[in-house]
Amino acid sequence: MTRKERYEVVLAWFEEHMPVAETELHYSTPFELLVAVILSAQCTDKRVNMITPRLFKQYPTAEIMARAEVEDIFELIRSVSYPNSKAKYLVSMAKMLVEQFGGEVPEEREQLMKLPGVGRKTANVIAAVVYHRPTMAVDTHVFRVANRIGLTTNAKTPLETELTLIKYIPEVLIPKAHHWLILHGRYICVARKPHCWECGLAPYCRYFAAQERKKKRETQQKDKKNETKA
Repeated sequence: MTRKERYEVVLAWFEEHMPVAETELHYSTPFELLVAVILSAQCTDKRVNMITPRLFKQYPTAEIMARAEVEDIFELIRSVSYPNSKAKYLVSMAKMLVEQFGGEVPEEREQLMKLPGVGRKTANVIAAVVYHRPTMAVDTHVFRVANRIGLTTNAKTPLETELTLIKYIPEVLIPKAHHWLILHGRYICVARKPHCWECGLAPYCRYFAAQERKKKRETQQKDKKNETKA
């Protein structure tokens, strides 16, 4: 199967079996999503969703959060990973939004990446989810799933993965494909012991094919040993 053919069948499968694919972070405004994505770094969406209701109630806009004390933000987010750093990022990010962007979340990735706590992955998420830009955020799930299926070939970095995916995925599908790969990695193609037996992509998956070949070799070797003993 060529790479082009693999992309075609994988995307077609996702379109049929996962027509609705969205972020699992809870938010109601672009600012809230930006805050949630910053908090989600090396933390689960479930944990973030547990702490953001109180945070958003007290600091619903960039203007209000910009006036907050870092210590007060910390108390509300202390159960996420790296709360000290993230509390500082949120206050600084809100201040920059107010001072340089009129309190509005910018659309361009380059502008988003100027904000404290916002790297390329976070910027890609905001650009894709809020503004429907053809940007591909590569987290650990996307990196793992793309490589296992064979959408990428020995990509060493998230950027390599990102550039390959946006090259082969039609622009109109890129924002949704981001969620397809994340959700697939989160619930099916998990890091340890992927659930290949319940994965509809197994027939097209390079990892699954390799595992099947390995099982076949092991079975043949076992049969040879048994024949020798007999």
